[in-house]
Amino acid sequence: MTLQRKATVVSTSVAAILTIIKLVVGIASGSVAVLASAVDSVLDMFVSLFNYFAISNSEKPADHNFNYGRGKIEALASVIEGTIIAVSGLFLLYQAVKKAINGDISSYIGESLTIMVISLIITVGLVIYLNYVAKKTNSMVIKADALHYKTDVYTNAAVLISLLLVNFTGYEIIDVLVGGGISLFIIYSAYELIQEGVLVLLDRSVDEELVEKIVDVINSEERINTHHLLKTREAGHQTFVDVHLVFDCLITLMDAHRVTDRVEDKIHKLDEQREWIITIHMDPYDDFEMNEQGEITHA
Repeated sequence: MTLQRKATVVSTSVAAILTIIKLVVGIASGSVAVLASAVDSVLDMFVSLFNYFAISNSEKPADHNFNYGRGKIEALASVIEGTIIAVSGLFLLYQAVKKAINGDISSYIGESLTIMVISLIITVGLVIYLNYVAKKTNSMVIKADALHYKTDVYTNAAVLISLLLVNFTGYEIIDVLVGGGISLFIIYSAYELIQEGVLVLLDRSVDEELVEKIVDVINSEERINTHHLLKTREAGHQTFVDVHLVFDCLITLMDAHRVTDRVEDKIHKLDEQREWIITIHMDPYDDFEMNEQGEITHA
């Protein structure tokens, strides 16, 4: 089992435990803030479970039907995860408004405080672990999961503060305001996940800084006259690079091939955590303008 899949198993297990505890206390106490955190944990559990299957499929090698692999499943999972989170945020906002209108009173404050302290400690540990896996694997799904549970740290802390204030002041409006604030924060976090996933599905290029490093690698080879049509994109843990390199027309094919091999090796070393898929087209002269005008068609 890969490190990414292990991470989703751990996050799913943690979410399941927190879900059971928070739901029992949230329903019994009547606290919107605790119930909000409980619903969020339910979604965490299903999202992490979905992420496990998404990663399992994205790691499958390219085949006859999927020539470029299934890396974009991770981006699709990010969009679905963000959508689910947004819907949960709207539900929690509804619950907060409903409590404000009905004037419900919270109970079992002491038990709720204990549960939220335990939840906060467990979630912080999970975030540290997921961030470690995300940096090591560069997996979009794990990054999304880490970001999601990071928001949980803030929400758990907010719920804890809310319960303390309600306990000492007796003002239920604090619970309503915190619950509503958490729901808005959840919706905002969901927007970022959806945006990132959509951009990957639309084949957005890699970071400009990395593109500049790739250009520097190409320019470092003296036998390359120039380059054009440099294109990059990401899909899951894979990074695709396509570029046309222009050589002197008198260079032998063998020498040109050696140069392109060096270029590929140097690009790989820019970030060895990535799985690079590099395609280089060798040109005997600069045909960029003719390519743009459609006068030359490459097979």
